[in-house]
Amino acid sequence: MARNLTLVIHALHGGGAERVAATMANLWVAQGDVVTLITLDDVATDVYPIDAQVARVGLGLMRASANRLHAGWNNVRRILALRRALRASTADCIISVTDHMNVLVLLASCGLGAPVVIAEHSDPRHQPMGEIWERLRKWTYRRCTAAVALTHPVAEHLRTLVGQRPVYVIPNGIRAPGVTVDDVSDRDERTVVAMGRLSREKGFDLLLDAFARVAGQHPQWRLEIAGDGPEQVALQQQIEQRGLGQRVRLVGWIQDPARFVARGAMFVMSSRYEGFPMSLLEAMAGGVPVISFDCDSGPRAIIRPEVDGLLVPVGDTVALAHAIDRLMSDSVTRHRLGERAREVVDRFSMELFLQRWNDVIDACLN
Repeated sequence: MARNLTLVIHALHGGGAERVAATMANLWVAQGDVVTLITLDDVATDVYPIDAQVARVGLGLMRASANRLHAGWNNVRRILALRRALRASTADCIISVTDHMNVLVLLASCGLGAPVVIAEHSDPRHQPMGEIWERLRKWTYRRCTAAVALTHPVAEHLRTLVGQRPVYVIPNGIRAPGVTVDDVSDRDERTVVAMGRLSREKGFDLLLDAFARVAGQHPQWRLEIAGDGPEQVALQQQIEQRGLGQRVRLVGWIQDPARFVARGAMFVMSSRYEGFPMSLLEAMAGGVPVISFDCDSGPRAIIRPEVDGLLVPVGDTVALAHAIDRLMSDSVTRHRLGERAREVVDRFSMELFLQRWNDVIDACLN
């Protein structure tokens, strides 16, 4: 029997959580569910494809606030608009994705009768929302029907926030990519690639420091970073200050991340903390050798050290530089790690991801 599911997230204009939300909507509608996808932002900002059978609702309420009073009023408007949209969707189950949206949806859905499943897509231990939002999170999260975390360490923390509500662990899923290292005729065996939002938590400043340490020993190698975000100007200044203007390029937002990553000789993730990074999964699925900081949520659960990638201590740019230097110097190891990395498609299959989510929703409905 088809279920009526409503999925809520802030926007679909970039980022791993947004990509996963679009995937979830498409998977559910493909299996016969009735799906509504609501965002605070306008539909015009979408960058991820949505199946035509998904009822797409964009509220157009992502405007910035001038001060705290204005922010409070904007959030009241968002809650009221969300409540109208949720009521109109007549959902059997509401699924909310990301921390701020979880708070807003739990407030907006009070009294509507539908179970609410909240999903954390980062690590709340490292990504606080601010004093007021944290208080609201502690108060509202106990109202959810169930909570979903990407990894067991985050699940343990979530249990302190949701009380007696059940907490499930569902890692992100990955399909075999349309483009792998085997399909790229112009692959550059002297390019390090990285990808993500240009924000502090992604640690691209640390990656630039590490690359600068090895650039002199490997003059033919380049670094390309895909993505946009608030740190773009600061990162470009760091590139120039390090004298890396001819060696490092910020390529901006890209439409085909699989092809971008598959063109590189290695993929490096320099995040200070993570949830369960799609970019890392995509790189490995494409057969690209990977190096990552050993974040206890995400990379540690994905990479098998010395089997399909390398892990180094979080924030240790010297260790990161040594790992990059090692793979730059050793094409045999690069090939070996890249070949085994493809197994991530079986270890975190989209079929298993969908089944786990179906089980959670069915448990909430029964």
